[in-house]
Amino acid sequence: MYFIYHVFGKKIGVTRNLNKRVTIEQGYLPGEYEVLECSDNINYVSKREAELQLRHGYKVDRDSYKDLIINKTKQKKNTMVLNVTEQTTTFPCPVNKLKGNLMDNLGLKIETSFGKYIVDEELARWIIDNAKTSMFNISRSYVYNKALNEFQMSRGKKSTTLEYKNYPEEVNKEVPNVYDLIRQWADNKGIYRSGDAKTQFIKLQEETGELARAILKNDRAELIDAIGDAVVVLTNLAALEGLKIEDCVTSAYDVIKNRKGKMENGTFVKSTL
Repeated sequence: MYFIYHVFGKKIGVTRNLNKRVTIEQGYLPGEYEVLECSDNINYVSKREAELQLRHGYKVDRDSYKDLIINKTKQKKNTMVLNVTEQTTTFPCPVNKLKGNLMDNLGLKIETSFGKYIVDEELARWIIDNAKTSMFNISRSYVYNKALNEFQMSRGKKSTTLEYKNYPEEVNKEVPNVYDLIRQWADNKGIYRSGDAKTQFIKLQEETGELARAILKNDRAELIDAIGDAVVVLTNLAALEGLKIEDCVTSAYDVIKNRKGKMENGTFVKSTL
């Protein structure tokens, strides 16, 4: 996710990590800056940054954010060491870390039995959306080579992203996924570096206790807060296990969607037939 930030009276810029870029590197605390917009489309934020710099009376950067990232990537040696087999390409990071690693390694070369590919933003998006956790090591993720090749063959036949120049701003601007924001927050707080699934499970018990108390007290505000906190903890627990909560929920729904049964004493009891 890219954030367009505004340091009041100073500048407008773009970053993928507000805490590191704005607070740690530049010394501005929350309250001294605001987030104007966010998107995972680098083309959009690069053009939008220049528009907002001009609108607010700041100097427009000579090089766009996208060009700076590309030049920085060219100067930087790729650090991802891939394991390519006949069937799969495996990346040295879990699914929840794949996006950041790929974006930091645009230009990475992948060579499989189907062909050779260079990771650009569009291919990175496909890999992120289709990567699975390795069954041998949860700290690694992979994609199937044939599927990767099919995607590459289809490129150019149909558009998978909206182009800024062809659509009004309201249509092109992408709404961030709340789970992505939770994971970004947790990453910034060090939960993925220092925490583990066991600590999150204990935290989940605390939150379900809060939920039970809210139900007994008939406290709607506390109920909303407790449900939300539990979902945040489950999101982080899944991420620490190399999973996405979205995939877990989808998997559960696929199991229950055709389940038959009936309500008994306020509880749905599935049929054993």
